[in-house]
Amino acid sequence: MRIFVSLLAALILAACSEKPAAETKKAPEPPPAPITGRRAFQFTFGPAHAWATDCQPMHVRSINLATPKSGDGKAGAWEVLYVSQSRGQQRIYTWSAVEAEGNLHKGVFAGLEESWDGPAGQSQSFLPAALRIDTPDAFHTAIDKSAEYIRKSKKKPRVNFQLEQTSRFPDPVWRVFWGESISGAEWSVFIDATNGQYLGH
Repeated sequence: MRIFVSLLAALILAACSEKPAAETKKAPEPPPAPITGRRAFQFTFGPAHAWATDCQPMHVRSINLATPKSGDGKAGAWEVLYVSQSRGQQRIYTWSAVEAEGNLHKGVFAGLEESWDGPAGQSQSFLPAALRIDTPDAFHTAIDKSAEYIRKSKKKPRVNFQLEQTSRFPDPVWRVFWGESISGAEWSVFIDATNGQYLGH
């Protein structure tokens, strides 16, 4: 019994004399960085699918921010419009690297539900599996096909992206355009989002 008590006392003293384990230091959070259009779509699709299992995208568009800056087919924020036939609604989901103006919140943010009566105009919804070509690939193809415009352009407007499906092409396309909006774009190039083929400008 004495031996047992002695051993127990020794163990208690040893435990008390041990130094507390050093606290694990958290790795510093990486600085905000732009991402590709396909990556932003993947981030938003899960929450959108939870909202409506039959959801399909209508468009994916880039949003240029002051920080982090866009470049090489990546943007600091993206907007994806989803529609649901069963719910008769549409909903915008955004992904942003930072909190920013225009109701942009860091990470994925779901906008308000709005009524949707089906396709209007030329725009159509499309299957998520059709998005195979990412924006960096579309960007480099567009650059290759825009040498003359780039050489002559003096303003050097920022590049933007919009993924859409219209009656003009059989598959969804990346519209790579130079300007702040499609209506005000100086130059646009169309790239097939399923196979990367150049479709025209």
